[in-house]
Amino acid sequence: MTVPVRPSKELGQHFLVDENILGVIGRLAELGPKDVVLEIGPGPGALTAYVADRVGHVHAVELDRRLEQHLRDRFGARPNVEVRFADAVDLDAGELDPPPTKLVANLPYNVATPIVVESLDRFPTIEHWTVMVQREVADRFFAVPRTKAYGAVSVLVQLAAQRTGFHPVSRTVFRPQPNVDSALVAFRRRGQRAPIPWAELKRVVEAAFAHRRKRLPNSLELAGVADRDRAESALEHIGRPPEARAEELEPEAFVELVAALR
Repeated sequence: MTVPVRPSKELGQHFLVDENILGVIGRLAELGPKDVVLEIGPGPGALTAYVADRVGHVHAVELDRRLEQHLRDRFGARPNVEVRFADAVDLDAGELDPPPTKLVANLPYNVATPIVVESLDRFPTIEHWTVMVQREVADRFFAVPRTKAYGAVSVLVQLAAQRTGFHPVSRTVFRPQPNVDSALVAFRRRGQRAPIPWAELKRVVEAAFAHRRKRLPNSLELAGVADRDRAESALEHIGRPPEARAEELEPEAFVELVAALR
């Protein structure tokens, strides 16, 4: 597969060049003709073309203006593909019409985590994600408590979604080949959403892990979320000891903690 520009290290670009992986992505994404897909970082457009053949509409969002002419030439005549040049980190859901129902992307490594976490709330119409990320990031999304990989990202992703698929990916499918392993991870939004406003929940969860070696009440106090006595009382209310650390709490326990802190 021809790559029209040299991938940018600064943008975290690793273009897909092995079309065999596209079938795996399609299977995990459960693509159908009624789907509206948001793709972030289409690069040369291999995944874009594959997805567009199978869904109703594709919003392809690319930051690299060097790819503009190539993508316009490749997809300009396809009515179900809209190429938008913008920073996906700042993308407003209201700009996308029709609203996306799935996110399918080979995400730039340097922004993969914030894009996924922000999309959970910013794009409420998205019900399913299939993303290519670094293997350690994929492992972090669904890590279990009391493990090194478990953190704020794990809690937030698991409160919003449940994993539906996972597939390790060889470095040879990319150009340039990355120095780290990658994986495809798929997950679906949970039917019942957390009863706590997402911004409030996110603030407490991120504060809890901001100083993960410290006791959770100390971490919350250092982050300016709650003083230590109040945090200890909240932990006691949900049946946890005051010396508990953030990594010991299951995702659902953070919902209880935020409610108790109120």
